[in-house]
Amino acid sequence: MPSPTTSSENLAAVFKAYDVRGTVPDQLDESLAYATGMAFVAELGASALVVGYDMRPSSPGLAGAFADGATEAGADVTMIGLASTDQLYFASGHLGLPGAMFTASHNPAQYNGIKMCRELAQPVGMDSGLAAIRDRVAAGASVRAGSTGSIGSHDVLQAYAAHLLSLAPVRGRRLKVVVDAGNGMAGHTAPAVFGRLEGQVDLVPMYFELDGTFPNHEANPIEPENLVDLQRRVVAERADIGLAFDGDADRCFIVDERGRAVSPSTLTALIASRELAKEPGATVIHNLITSRAVPEIVGELGGVPVRTRVGHSFIKATMAETEAIFGGEHSGHFYFRDFWRADSGMLAALHALAALAETDRPLSELMAAYERYPLSGEINSTVADQAAVLAALEERYAGADGVVVDHLDGLSVSHADWAFNVRASNTEPLLRLNAEGKDEATMATVRDDVLEIIRSGK
Repeated sequence: MPSPTTSSENLAAVFKAYDVRGTVPDQLDESLAYATGMAFVAELGASALVVGYDMRPSSPGLAGAFADGATEAGADVTMIGLASTDQLYFASGHLGLPGAMFTASHNPAQYNGIKMCRELAQPVGMDSGLAAIRDRVAAGASVRAGSTGSIGSHDVLQAYAAHLLSLAPVRGRRLKVVVDAGNGMAGHTAPAVFGRLEGQVDLVPMYFELDGTFPNHEANPIEPENLVDLQRRVVAERADIGLAFDGDADRCFIVDERGRAVSPSTLTALIASRELAKEPGATVIHNLITSRAVPEIVGELGGVPVRTRVGHSFIKATMAETEAIFGGEHSGHFYFRDFWRADSGMLAALHALAALAETDRPLSELMAAYERYPLSGEINSTVADQAAVLAALEERYAGADGVVVDHLDGLSVSHADWAFNVRASNTEPLLRLNAEGKDEATMATVRDDVLEIIRSGK
């Protein structure tokens, strides 16, 4: 009898724009993982693939079921074991194989998910294979090959660490670095990476114990309350910089020596400047919720800024189309052409460390050159009728003097003095607001006016 998780209704809920995500076991169980493994192999025509998983209690079982489905469909599976998402992307690129990563990233403990890619870490999103995989699962067709594939294992952790450091070597003054892994996969990857920087970096670890129940705080550093422990520790340790990673360590946020969180848009601008110094005139991708400072700085440095919607599959596709050298998202995702266009929180962190080590200035002074406009940060609101709220916002702002509206991703409204974007989450029942202004007062006014409309529509 088919599992309830493979019903069309459930599949519509868990197959998102660029991954699979749901609660375990009611939305995502081993039956669905097994069926998805078979469908993945059939859709891609894969003869071999790599599979990794995070520290959530359900991850090993789900990954094993996926691997069993894949081998039943005739593919050989290489298990890389516990891994960050960017470590899985490294394995896909390094080995030239498609892959699947079992993680729910920053979501709470009851969630899990599957991020899938083609060989060389090429994205599998709704428009690039994920819908077809979902439909194969829904059809319930068994895709059994003439011969069953095999399951083996391969440890790529040290090769991953060496590759990242070859792309962003850290040289110069010695740094004291506090790293908050949030009990997520950075607790697995950071020791391997920073172990190669002995003598260059004094590491202060926080919450490195792998624990998918997240006993200290949620592994979601975009939420300010999840940065508080790191901010205090950076100040107490008199550290040069603090690094915070989400659960699967594909996102990185940084804290300066004063304990102040640095906007991911500011880090995007810094990394863009470093990449453009290596390749003048190159294209840099930024999503539509990054600060307008990013395209301004890229242009001033002689680069070509290209704006895209939110989400890794969209960013990676645009990078491929434009041959971009780098891409940044305000959510803390950073994409590198030389890392198979994949996102890596650890590689972004190494760029920040490399830039800091090259100067005698504190991080706050280094980053000041890339900060131009006050930002609200991402503000989430649970909204019952999201379409009605977006329509109300457009009615309020469209047609006003000097205002430009577009719908590339949600609703973006811009003016010479301010801008905001409101978009629906792909994984949660939320509307996300990002606002900025020419000064703090302007930003606060726009933020509060928009929030009043959003929250009146709860």
